[in-house]
Amino acid sequence: MKKQQYEIEFITFKDKLSSFIFRLTTNRQDTEDIVQDTYLKVFDKLDTFQQKSSFKTWVFTIALNIAKNQLSKQQRWVENAQDYGANLHLKSPHHSDKFMSVFQSTPEKDYEIKEHINYCFNCINKTLLLNQQICLLLKDVYHFKVSEMVNITGLTEGKVKHALADARKNMIRIFDNRCAFVNKKGTCHQCTTLKGGLNPEQDAHIKAQEIKLVKEGHNTNSKYLLDLRFQLVSGIDPLNTDNSILNTYMLENCESWVKEGIEKKVLESRPK
Repeated sequence: MKKQQYEIEFITFKDKLSSFIFRLTTNRQDTEDIVQDTYLKVFDKLDTFQQKSSFKTWVFTIALNIAKNQLSKQQRWVENAQDYGANLHLKSPHHSDKFMSVFQSTPEKDYEIKEHINYCFNCINKTLLLNQQICLLLKDVYHFKVSEMVNITGLTEGKVKHALADARKNMIRIFDNRCAFVNKKGTCHQCTTLKGGLNPEQDAHIKAQEIKLVKEGHNTNSKYLLDLRFQLVSGIDPLNTDNSILNTYMLENCESWVKEGIEKKVLESRPK
């Protein structure tokens, strides 16, 4: 009976666990494999659970330890990774046709601006050091307490707080300089590119103005704007939305687009 109760509890937070792992790995298949391995390990080792933490915290700890094998192979993303993808699709019919084909497979065939903000958050989070990525997600997206984060990450309380502070500082700096919603002079043009290409401009503008982050984008309090972004991101499951097919496609291919974009720049710079 005890195992059945934990299985029911596992189901209640499985989607949260999956989205957490996906935000770290940016790969749907890897996420499914890690969550499945986590489930098997949890219920194989259930008799070792001493209830010193919540069951959810214990499960997230196991999942993160499994995920670290995959994450250790990944590199931090460059801060302008999205620009490489946007430029590549503007210049390459092959890439733009593939992109539109994926978009046409989405249920509503309509791109939600709030989901693009979520996608952008995932990209920027991947530019942080791994411990910063993990701590920021656990605290500000999945709302774990610092004491719980210590258990999940294996870091000391001081290191958790330090990683959080550095993560928030780096996110603020990047968004202040790049975000076209927060900073109207930001260098990131992908928001404009996507909303113009996927939605009628007027519709995109109306939808954008419904989002508190966009309406208050001129607010000079960067910490407040970052918290608004966390509120929005916390309410979105990147694996289960109308645009999850498209956003998953972009996240899974972002690194390869950066590599291809850099190679093209090198070739173009060579004397003919």
